[in-house]
Amino acid sequence: MTLPSSLLAEPEPFDDLPPKEHPVPLATTLSPVRTVPTLAEAALRVRPTTLAVERILPVLPALVGLVPDGLRRGSSLGVSGPGARSLAMALMAGTTSAGSWAAVVGDPDLGLVAAGEAGVALERLAIVTTPEPSAWGDVVGALVGSLDLVVVAPQHRVGAATVRRLMARVRERGSVLIRVGDGPWPDRFDLTLTVVDGSWEGHGSGHGRLLLRRAEVLASGRRAASRERRVAMMLPSPDGSPASSEQTGDG
Repeated sequence: MTLPSSLLAEPEPFDDLPPKEHPVPLATTLSPVRTVPTLAEAALRVRPTTLAVERILPVLPALVGLVPDGLRRGSSLGVSGPGARSLAMALMAGTTSAGSWAAVVGDPDLGLVAAGEAGVALERLAIVTTPEPSAWGDVVGALVGSLDLVVVAPQHRVGAATVRRLMARVRERGSVLIRVGDGPWPDRFDLTLTVVDGSWEGHGSGHGRLLLRRAEVLASGRRAASRERRVAMMLPSPDGSPASSEQTGDG
């Protein structure tokens, strides 16, 4: 007599237990085998994703003609000429009003009232007194490692090695360094803004209260900013903020 195959099968060792007490099959308890990623693949997985717009610090509408794409993170700017401080404040205004922090190092002539009228969010502006020359690089390096925009007005000749270390830090942290002044600088700026002409206007022949300053600013630089641009603007306009000449209908 041939027995049914079901009777010949090896009995299940736990078939006498209630169904809910049956052991879970081994295949369902083990995670599927995963291959170990290479170092390059791991780096790609943990690399932060930064949108292109996040690589730019915004500028005020009056400065779009000078900096059409905004301030690129990891870059340096040189601002010089009569009215350079007003232009630097205008650059800070766009950044701080958008929520970023800025610092000014070693510029005792900076007026906070004028900065506020220019549009700088004073609650996000740090003022640092002039450091000793031996500590200047360390102080600025700490700031560019923590804040989005740092404006410096060094009162001494800054060494090339110091600037190289600063710019490496700027690129690493994605901040922007602005140097204000006409003195020598041992490196080429990514963007140079020079106030090449300016005149004040006021009541009568200008001997009364000054109302505005008309200025022409020259922008030049390297890479995408290599094309030279000239923009006529008011630094400041009657309300204290920067404005393009076209905003008042003047040519």
